[in-house]
Amino acid sequence: MRYWHPFTEEALASIKGDQVSQLVILPLYPQFSISTSGSSFRLLEKLWQEDPTLEKQMEYTVVTSWYHRPGYLQAMADLIAKELDRCSRPDEVHIFFSAHGVPLSYVEEAGDPYQQEIEDCTGRIMKTLNRPNAHTLAYQSRVGPVEWLQPYTEDAIAELGSEGVKDLLVVPISFVSEHIETLQEIDIEYRELAEASGIENFHRVPALDTHSGFINDLADLVVESLENPPVKLSQVMHPQKKVKMYPQERWQWGITTTAEVWNGRLAMIGFIALLVELISGKGLLHFVGLM
Repeated sequence: MRYWHPFTEEALASIKGDQVSQLVILPLYPQFSISTSGSSFRLLEKLWQEDPTLEKQMEYTVVTSWYHRPGYLQAMADLIAKELDRCSRPDEVHIFFSAHGVPLSYVEEAGDPYQQEIEDCTGRIMKTLNRPNAHTLAYQSRVGPVEWLQPYTEDAIAELGSEGVKDLLVVPISFVSEHIETLQEIDIEYRELAEASGIENFHRVPALDTHSGFINDLADLVVESLENPPVKLSQVMHPQKKVKMYPQERWQWGITTTAEVWNGRLAMIGFIALLVELISGKGLLHFVGLM
C-alpha cells in the first residue's frame, strides 16, 4: 500500500528476499489515474532505478487498468441486480454511480485518462446489467480549493431529489473494497443528504471485496499477463509523453511526490484525532459544540 502497512517498499523487499523470478504488478484500481495507479508506478520505477539487482533477478509485467474485463463487469452487474431485486419497484430505482474524483487539471492539463475510463466503465456495466433503469455518474471525495471532475456527488444527489427521484441505488464504481469513503461518506453522509433532498429509499451496492467472480477474474488476469509480452514501467510511465507522470517537484496544487506524502500523513493525523475525540469526549469539535 502507499500509506499503510505493508508499504510498497516492504512488499518489494519481501518479494526480493523470496527470490521471486516472475512478477505481475496489478493495481487494485479498475481504472487508471496518475493519482492512484500512477502513484504506485512512480514509486516502483524509483525503487527499480535505485536497485539494479531487481532487473537482473526478476521479469515483471505491469497491468495498467482492467475495468473492461467481462468478469469484473459481470460481478458489478450481479451486485447491482441483487440490490435492485430487493426493492419494491426495481425498474424505477435510479442507479447512481459515484466515483472518486480527481482535480480537473489532471485530465485537461496532464492528460489523465481517468474520466474517460470511468465513463466507459459505467456504460459497460449498464450494458452488462441490461436493465431499463435511469443512471447518473458523479464524483465524490474532493478536497482543496481547485476544481475537480463534475458533477459532484452531493450536487447530483440533491438535484435528483429536487426532480422527484424517490428510490436511489448508489454504486461505488472506483472502489473494490469497503473503507471510509463507502462506509462513512456514502452510507452516512450521502444518505443523510439524500433523505434531506426528498429521496425516500436510499440503497447502496456493496463493494466487490471477495466476490467469487471478481476474484476469479483477477486470477485469470494474472495468468494472462504472464502469457503476454511484458509491459514495463517505462512504457506505462512515459507513453510517448502523452500523459504527464512527473509534474514539477515543488509546492503547488496537484500531483507531486511531496503532496502525496503529506496528503497521506494529514489524512492519517485527522483520522486519529477524530478517533481520540470520539473515545475521550474531549477535543476541538467538542469545544466548538460540533460534537
